[in-house]
Amino acid sequence: MLGNKLQLLPEKAIYVEGARSLLVSDVHLGKSETFQRRGIPIPNAINQVTLNRLQMLCDNLQPDTLFILGDLFHSKFALVDEVLDRWTDFLKHVSADVTLILGNHDRGLIASLGHLPMRCSTDAVQLDNLLLSHEPSSPKQRLNICGHVHPCIRLKTKLDNLRLPCFHLETSHNRLTLPSFGEFTGGYDVSLASGEIAYAIAEETIIPLDARLSFA
Repeated sequence: MLGNKLQLLPEKAIYVEGARSLLVSDVHLGKSETFQRRGIPIPNAINQVTLNRLQMLCDNLQPDTLFILGDLFHSKFALVDEVLDRWTDFLKHVSADVTLILGNHDRGLIASLGHLPMRCSTDAVQLDNLLLSHEPSSPKQRLNICGHVHPCIRLKTKLDNLRLPCFHLETSHNRLTLPSFGEFTGGYDVSLASGEIAYAIAEETIIPLDARLSFA
């Protein structure tokens, strides 16, 4: 992909083979706890479902590095003992070095994350010829892999109206946006321009769609 060997995974992650690195974005741990603070009874089990999927990926791929491209935690109300204990337990059982590139949801939480055994970066990170960031960027000589947008693609026919998470490739901007990894996150419907591709996730399958085939 634009000179990079990337494996797009239906678990909503990317594996960079040459760098033995796993990339995910927008995990949003503690979103249910944040809603609970506002009186909305969202079950806490969502956090563990998300972490189980991440643990399975790490066990299967054995990456040297796990990069989280922002929004690991949803808000300051996410930093309750239960959420932090679950994340700390995950870090204890994963062999990869973990780097969090802070996103808009967790950038203000950096002072509360220093005790955790992971690296935190407020800036984009260069990985070989890739630029990893939370918010989208448009580098001239590298492929930007980012999150933040939570891209989805809508497929419409007379009989169906499907909305699927997707990886969104914008070749004119040298940019590939990951879908949100967390179980409890919303999504943004992308409209494909000429030359753009949405790699839609349908159960265990990745389906490439361009502007002619998206049915949007």
